[in-house]
Amino acid sequence: MFVKTRDGQSLKHRQGGMTTLGLIILVSFIGLFAFAGIRLTPIYLNYMKVVGVVTGVHEELDGTNATRAMIRTSVAKRFDIESVGVITAKDIKVTKQEGGHLVAATYSHKAPFISNVSFVVDFDKQVLVRK
Repeated sequence: MFVKTRDGQSLKHRQGGMTTLGLIILVSFIGLFAFAGIRLTPIYLNYMKVVGVVTGVHEELDGTNATRAMIRTSVAKRFDIESVGVITAKDIKVTKQEGGHLVAATYSHKAPFISNVSFVVDFDKQVLVRK
């Protein structure tokens, strides 16, 4: 049963739209997610630089019988060129494995969000540089 107005329309058909409170809540949620995206974008862009460095070392030295020193030198040069600041060339682990060297960039990046809330993002990129 619907309540009728003076002109005979039911209130259910006249009501529509969003209240101001509903709009404020919706805009707040959208703004919160947008701010999170703004805080996380530089972290992932920096990770893409690290991936480019590790992949470039793999492409350059794969199959050339490279030594650990050659790999470290290549990583250091590429970090300087790419201006990677979160992780240093010394943080890249180069371990000897059967068939070559494993080059691993494993690190965490912490970004403040709101007040005492932060994002911690863990990254792990590994390639095998074959002899």
